[in-house]
Amino acid sequence: MPVPRITKEELKQRLESGAPPVLVDARLKYPYEHSTVKLPGALRYRGDVQSSSIPRDREVVVYDSDPNELASSSVAAELIRQGYRAVTLQGGISDWLAANLPTETKEAPKQAPPQPGALKG
Repeated sequence: MPVPRITKEELKQRLESGAPPVLVDARLKYPYEHSTVKLPGALRYRGDVQSSSIPRDREVVVYDSDPNELASSSVAAELIRQGYRAVTLQGGISDWLAANLPTETKEAPKQAPPQPGALKG
């Protein structure tokens, strides 16, 4: 099923409108966990859509970190099958960040310090 796409410029305009879309972060586990940013107000997609957390009366824009939108297209297709009005962000979060568009900070995992003596050759 082909999934409709939206450009970063179109998304920025819709976010500034009176009825902004719901943003869904569909990045894979590693890219998501090791990033300190997300799109403003984005909900995290963990592989099972929590219907109660995504409003059905608003457009849903799904994004990921893959320039080919593989993960986000798959998630958007699943949401469409469930009756949502879903689209994929063209170029994902990478293009959004490259254009210096608004983001929110989020927690990234803290690396544990090495054990004493672990760094000796």
